[in-house]
Amino acid sequence: MNLFETADQVPDNLLPQDGTVHYYGPMMDLATADRYFDLLLQSIDWQNDEAMIFGKKIVTKRKVAWYADKPFSYTYSKLTKTAHLWTPDLLKLKSLVENHCGERFNSCLLNLYHDGSEGMAWHSDGERDLKRNGAIGSLSLGAARKFAFKHKRTGQTVSRTLEHGALLVMKDETQSHWLHRLPPTKRVHDARINLTFRTIDERT
Repeated sequence: MNLFETADQVPDNLLPQDGTVHYYGPMMDLATADRYFDLLLQSIDWQNDEAMIFGKKIVTKRKVAWYADKPFSYTYSKLTKTAHLWTPDLLKLKSLVENHCGERFNSCLLNLYHDGSEGMAWHSDGERDLKRNGAIGSLSLGAARKFAFKHKRTGQTVSRTLEHGALLVMKDETQSHWLHRLPPTKRVHDARINLTFRTIDERT
């Protein structure tokens, strides 16, 4: 436990075993969350995401952007992306997240889901570029969406609705033992922006 975490500040662990996930709930008021959603929607260099599946490049409707302390190269889904440098708004959000959970991050992968038809399949964030067992701070803006975890060995599932302006932090051995996903839904018609603050291991 780091110096920023106290028994009063840290929520219960959502996972029953083999990892740590803390859901802090909304960490900003509604007006501030709305303002940041609009700012990021307009100012971020959004691009359609790409992935290599069975040797074929797939372009998704979901859009992504990658920002960091420096132009890190980051490989996932067998494709390598180079980070933009932080915008002033992203630096403010990074500081807000860090102060809230007591972790430190040097990069952020942003996802833009236009509506509930766009989601993310089961996966774990175990890319070799990331700090092993490092924290990932997930900030949600926009439409509330269900977020689910599944244990790799037992198949046990845990889920939580991520609210507008809310923070969820995954850390310790979570990525080694659990998959997570954002399931699609026909009930959501509004957009969602998800910021996943991460730590690139510069020694790799």
